[in-house]
Amino acid sequence: MNNQVVRSVLIGLTSALIGVMLIAVGFIARVATEPETPSQVRGRPAATTSDTDFSTLNEVYTILQQDYVDPDRVDGAQLFEAAVNGVFKALGDPHSTYIDPDTYAISRDDFQGAFSGIGATVALQGEFVVIVRAMPNTPAERAGLKAGDAILEVNGEAAEGWSVDKAVLKIRGPRGSTVDLKVRHVDGSLADVQLVRDEITVASVDDLPPGGTLRDGTGAEVTDMGYLRIRSFTNRTPKELSDTVAAAKAKGARGLIIDVRGNPGGLLSETAQTADMFLDKGIIVTQVDRAGGERSIQARSGNEIWSLPVVVVQDEFSASGSELLAAALQENGRATVVGSRSFGKGTVNHARELS
Repeated sequence: MNNQVVRSVLIGLTSALIGVMLIAVGFIARVATEPETPSQVRGRPAATTSDTDFSTLNEVYTILQQDYVDPDRVDGAQLFEAAVNGVFKALGDPHSTYIDPDTYAISRDDFQGAFSGIGATVALQGEFVVIVRAMPNTPAERAGLKAGDAILEVNGEAAEGWSVDKAVLKIRGPRGSTVDLKVRHVDGSLADVQLVRDEITVASVDDLPPGGTLRDGTGAEVTDMGYLRIRSFTNRTPKELSDTVAAAKAKGARGLIIDVRGNPGGLLSETAQTADMFLDKGIIVTQVDRAGGERSIQARSGNEIWSLPVVVVQDEFSASGSELLAAALQENGRATVVGSRSFGKGTVNHARELS
């Protein structure tokens, strides 16, 4: 992988990194159902007032405002976010985090399976965000944007040094509104492009493998096996999966390959529904809270839509929901799991909106 390409997203969606680390509703941090008092936490004594006197932060901020040698650098909003992020960094848990308001607004669209934007996958390359792919039949494709086009300006504002998240926030917007981009094509030529934003539907389930054709170990095309790739678990996943399975049945498939490589997870309820579609009985997942209490989600009898053999393909970037699905099918004797060791995130996230 090119070391320069560090993050990628769909315009109007959150980044792949956020998919793994900042999933707002599905999988991030293990949180107790009922809050515990400080004295109940792991047998430690209750914290004293001095231990938890966060007014000291305000005192530090006041001193910086009054005395810091470069007052322009004392940005209250920036320091506030740094302090909050510092709290989570001290936990040493990569799956618990603070999400700023703009990023959270984007991440919510991610799990709806649709967003309002231009329909392009982008990534950070060097000092500029570049187009990785213009999705078919979208404003980006109709405007002629191509892979490798660097975004130099958005609505007249220079975009050099922008993060992927910042570019997404600037480019996305209400359906029917316009956004002006200045791009540099791969051949070095410059172009000014005006796009009208539209609603972009992003399928979470795909019936084509990488390369477009399913082949066996000899390179021969395989026509009697069903294939579906689950990119993430959104509100649309169960319906899309049901349609894909129905198409495989109609073609007479004698088995099914479920590809969750690179799947960062998603919504817990939709992940459980997906597993349930391949199970007639058994436990799908058991959640254990910090007090040791357990809650299990059971497969429903009669809900199975596919009874033929299943193989799940995973890789080291299969995380959260994709690991849950693979484990549920494997541990219930319903599927064989192949590939490399998965990401290793077994915690469930709960988003807590702040005032």
